[in-house]
Amino acid sequence: TRFRTPWNMEPFLRKRLAFLSFFWNKIWPAGAQDHSIPCFPDPGADPELEPPAAVLGSPPAPGQFFRALCDFTARYADELSVSRGDRLYALKEEGDYIFARRLSGQPSVGLVPLAYVAKATAEMFADQPWYFSGISRTQAQQLLLSPANVPGAFLIRPSESSQGDYSLSVRAQAKVRHYRISTAADGSFYLQKGRLFPSLGELLTYYKANWKLIQNPLLQPCVSQKPPEQDAWERPRSEFTLRRKLGKGYFGEVWEGLWLGSVPVAIKVIKSANMKLADLAKEIQTLKSLRHARLIQLHAVCSTGEPVYIVTELMRKGNLQAFLGSPEGRALNPPVLLGFACQVAEGMRYLEERRIVHRDLAARNVLVDDDLACKVADFGLARLLKDDIYSPSSGSKIPVKWTAPEAAHYRVYSPKSDVWSFGVLLYEVFSYGQCPYEGMSNHETLQQIERGYRLPRPAACPAEAYVLMLACWKGSPEERPAFAMLQATLGTIHRRLHPTLT
Repeated sequence: TRFRTPWNMEPFLRKRLAFLSFFWNKIWPAGAQDHSIPCFPDPGADPELEPPAAVLGSPPAPGQFFRALCDFTARYADELSVSRGDRLYALKEEGDYIFARRLSGQPSVGLVPLAYVAKATAEMFADQPWYFSGISRTQAQQLLLSPANVPGAFLIRPSESSQGDYSLSVRAQAKVRHYRISTAADGSFYLQKGRLFPSLGELLTYYKANWKLIQNPLLQPCVSQKPPEQDAWERPRSEFTLRRKLGKGYFGEVWEGLWLGSVPVAIKVIKSANMKLADLAKEIQTLKSLRHARLIQLHAVCSTGEPVYIVTELMRKGNLQAFLGSPEGRALNPPVLLGFACQVAEGMRYLEERRIVHRDLAARNVLVDDDLACKVADFGLARLLKDDIYSPSSGSKIPVKWTAPEAAHYRVYSPKSDVWSFGVLLYEVFSYGQCPYEGMSNHETLQQIERGYRLPRPAACPAEAYVLMLACWKGSPEERPAFAMLQATLGTIHRRLHPTLT
């Protein structure tokens, strides 16, 4: 027979003497009903609101958020009345109760039976038009700066850097400002210390009326839309560390760096002042589609914000021009040099077949790895340089000595203008990195070329290879050979000079 007590004894004893819960369960077995005792809410009455077994089976840790499953009327002074849907913040647990602060409605604290509540998540704000869950700082900026939104648009999102806190993101003209919303020990929220609010909604109401405190009006919630998708190539700049500067060129600086603290990479830091950033996204799409053993492999890009990073595999011996001038490079024999030429021709044939024009083919834009493998780099990027940087009028900044006459004079670029540049690269290879047309200015170089002058054969250059160089420098682009022919012929010469090759 169940022990009968006045209706108010069971909750009183369970609450005050929680350590005797085993004894109380013997007296008042779970599931037993007595018409003299008020019933707890029937979980079956609303399946969607039924608290998970894990919530009822394990006491909550202090600091958790809860939502009231149904109405509960306080029976004692230290209990807290709640209405269905109220948001609560658990300050501590006491047996079958939580001591909580109510965040919605009139703020207050007190004990609420566990059976009346369920653990809540950040989604408890999901019904608010200003709350955006699961988006990053970058995505928030993209949303707020989209044409659908105007200055004064705002949203609240979970903080990326501080678990349990939130961020208020507000559009201010052409940029977005972010404010940390911290959660106090009692579950209230604040932007500024000393100004506590029981809910995010009340915090927003206050700062809408007192927007000068944050110097940005809060006019309307961000227009809800799917944030722009980011592909796997786009990575946050924070994943990369610049370690050692490798060089500097027309496009910016090249650094040796680490990806995620462990993967060695080369990072090209684009100078936005010199680059047509509006065209960069299109060019990066081209880079992603190109895969060949003789082309430098793209690993990732950081194209949101500045500076732009283009992250590629790291080639440890650096660029071919500098390597050939080093003691190790100068010790190489002609067959090895010819092997370099064959590798570059192979990479350029791949670009030619896809109608990609390099525009800046030179030994400085070919990279060398530890095993003397060569890879063409910076293909297509010259197209993005601003006209005032990459033009004859700017003097030495245009690589005139590598540029075909029709490109230098009329900016007519084609695979055949790349073939002209390849001929100059062959001269660099067989002269161990010597500068072409040494001692001549750009203007003198163009004048001499128009008069029929061509670079002489370097001492290490086989006669057959020099014939190819001269063919690359035909005045009419149509008369120059294709890279497919150059690769095949250089391969034949290479095998003759290096008979051990099969």
